Amino acid sequence: MKTPSKVGHLDPAAVCRSSDPMAVRELLTKIGDKWTIFLVLSLDLLGGRARFSELERAVPGISQRMLSSTLKNLERDGLVVRELFLEVPPRVEYEITDLGRSLLAPTQGLVDWAKANWEQVRKAQSKYDAR
Repeated sequence: MKTPSKVGHLDPAAVCRSSDPMAVRELLTKIGDKWTIFLVLSLDLLGGRARFSELERAVPGISQRMLSSTLKNLERDGLVVRELFLEVPPRVEYEITDLGRSLLAPTQGLVDWAKANWEQVRKAQSKYDAR
């Protein structure tokens, strides 16, 4: 069996010894959901601030309901702020916060890894499925 690399090695025992291991797990689950990463990166690509419709166009495949739900969760967690403009028709914009920006570098690293390794993963899946 291969020994895990010490560089970037996740130590589950250390996570469990942290002040609140359930909070760490909960936050990692939220950040790793299907849409959060795409929305945070899209907000950054759109200059840090965007309207709902711009985000909907920037994230192909997301439904309006899921976009709304994910944005509410990001707002609740302090990763974005929502600003309502009392105009006719009303306008709403979402802006990434400093906390949300702090997520960009590790998120981009994960996206880069996925781009570099998706074909290798696909081949492994095909090999597994053929068994």
